[in-house]
Amino acid sequence: MKRWLRTVPALALIGLVSLILACGSDSDSTPVPQATASSQIAATLGSATPSAGVGGVFRRLWNEPPTLDPHQVGDVDSAGVLVEIFSGLVTLSTDLQVEPDLAERWEVSDDGLVYTFFLRSNAKFHDGKPVTAEDVRYSLERALDPDTYSPQVETYLDDIVGAAEKLKGTAQEISGLRVINDLTIEITIDAPKAYFLAKLTYPTAFVVDRENIEKEGDDWTRKPNGTGPFILASYKIGQEIILERNPHFYRGPALLDRVELILSGGSAMAMYENGEIDITGVGLADLDRVSNPQEALNRELVVAPPGFSLSYIGFNVEQAPFDDPKFRQALALSINKTLIADQVLANLVVPATGILPPDFPGYDPIVQGPSYDAERAVSLLAESAYANNVPRIIITVPGTGGSVGLDLEVILEMWRTTLGIDVEIQQVEWATFLQDLNDKRLQAFAGLGWQADYPDPQDFLDILFHSESRLNHSAYANSTVDRLLEQARVAAEWEDRKALYNQAEQLILDDVPWIPLWFSGENVILLKPYV
Repeated sequence: MKRWLRTVPALALIGLVSLILACGSDSDSTPVPQATASSQIAATLGSATPSAGVGGVFRRLWNEPPTLDPHQVGDVDSAGVLVEIFSGLVTLSTDLQVEPDLAERWEVSDDGLVYTFFLRSNAKFHDGKPVTAEDVRYSLERALDPDTYSPQVETYLDDIVGAAEKLKGTAQEISGLRVINDLTIEITIDAPKAYFLAKLTYPTAFVVDRENIEKEGDDWTRKPNGTGPFILASYKIGQEIILERNPHFYRGPALLDRVELILSGGSAMAMYENGEIDITGVGLADLDRVSNPQEALNRELVVAPPGFSLSYIGFNVEQAPFDDPKFRQALALSINKTLIADQVLANLVVPATGILPPDFPGYDPIVQGPSYDAERAVSLLAESAYANNVPRIIITVPGTGGSVGLDLEVILEMWRTTLGIDVEIQQVEWATFLQDLNDKRLQAFAGLGWQADYPDPQDFLDILFHSESRLNHSAYANSTVDRLLEQARVAAEWEDRKALYNQAEQLILDDVPWIPLWFSGENVILLKPYV
C-alpha cells in the first residue's frame, strides 16, 4: 500500500471524493492510497445510515495516525483526522481558492508584505471559549518553537518575519506577528509571495488551545480542545477513532452525527459487503466483478476524478550508487511505465512523465523526464562509476509485511533483467519510516507519494527539491535549480513564475533524484447508496 506524505483536505474536494482510496489490507488486491477525510467532505456526506436527512454515522477503514498534534503533522493519515478537529485562519474551497475559515476576512498591504486577519466573532473552541488573536499568535509561536519538533514548520511558516530566529531558539517571540485586538492579528512576511495564504491552510498553522495543552501536558492530544467541525470523542490505539459533531461549529454544524475510523484493519471489500464500512476503494482483484452491470455492487460504483498526486521512487544522491547521475538515469530509462500501467495496474494510474500532475497550475506536457529506452539504460550503466561494482542497494518502503505493491515488484524485475541489478526491499513501520526519511537515513525509498497541499508549483518543486528544504529527502542540490526556484518565489507575474518553474522542473527531471512513477487516474470506489 502506498502512503502519502501530506495532504490538505480541500484539494480532495473536487467532486465528492477526489480521494485516492483503497482502505484495508486485502492481500489479493493492489490498493491505492488512503483517502483524506476533509471537513467539507464529511459535512456533505449527509446521512450515512439508511434513514434520510441529517445525521447518521459514517464508517471507514483508516491507518493509525502517527500524531494528533497539528503542529507535528507530516502525513495524510494524521492530517485526515486533524482537519476535522482543528482549523486555521484560512482554508481552500472546492475550486482551490483560499477562503475564510477562522478569519472572516483579511487585508493585504500594497507592498504585499503585511496581512491583517479579522477573526469571526462566533469562532469558538469545542468547550465554548472564544477564539482570539492571542490564540492565533500562541499557536504560530508554538509551531515554531524548537521544542515542538515540527517536521513541516520551516516549510510552511518560514516566510513570516522572525520565524527563523524563533525556530533557532534565538528569539522568544516572532517579530512578524502583532496582535491588534482580540479579533485582529497582523502577520508580516519577508517578501511578497503569491502562495503565502495557501500555505496557511496546512495544519502546521492550525489554532490550538494553550490552556488545554498546559493542563493536559503530554496527553493533551487525547482530549484536544479544537475548533473544527468534529470533536474527538474516543481514540483507542489500534482499534478506532470516533469523532462526534461539534454543534457549535462557526461555519455551521456538519450533517453527520459521528465518524468512525476503524484502525484495526481487515479486508476492506468483505467489510464493505457486510455493511461494516460505508466506503472502500476497488482493487485489481475486484475491479472486473464490480464493473459488471449484472453485479449488484455495480450500482454502488463511483468513479471519482483524479487528484493532484504523484507516486515515485526516491534516491539519496549522497549515498552510493545514487551519487552518480548516470546510474540514476539508467534505472529510470529501464522502467516501462506504459506497460506496467496497462498490463499490471489496469490503467488505474497514469504514467508520470514529470513531477507536476496534469491540469495542476504550472503543468507543461513538454517538460518530461527520461522515458523507457532499454538500450540507452544499458549504455549509461556502462558509463557510470558503478558499471562493474554495484554496491548493495536497499529500497525502504512503509509497511509491516505483505506485498510491497505489484508495480514495485515489476520494476525490480525490469532492473534485474535489463541491467543485471538486484535490489533488496526493507519494510518498516510508518512512523519509523517517516523519521528515517526526514533524517535522510534511507538509501532509497518507495511505496509512498506526494499529494498537493495547495495549487501552486512551489508546493511540489520548491518544497521537495530546493537544497535547503527540510523535505528534500533526496539531499538533492543543484545551484541553478535553487536560483530558479528562488526567483519564482517572488516573481510578480504568473507567466514569469510558470516559466521559471518549468525550467527548474526540467533540470530536476534530467538529474533524476526521483523517478516519478504514477499520477493518480480516475479513482474507482464503492460508496453506500445512503451516503
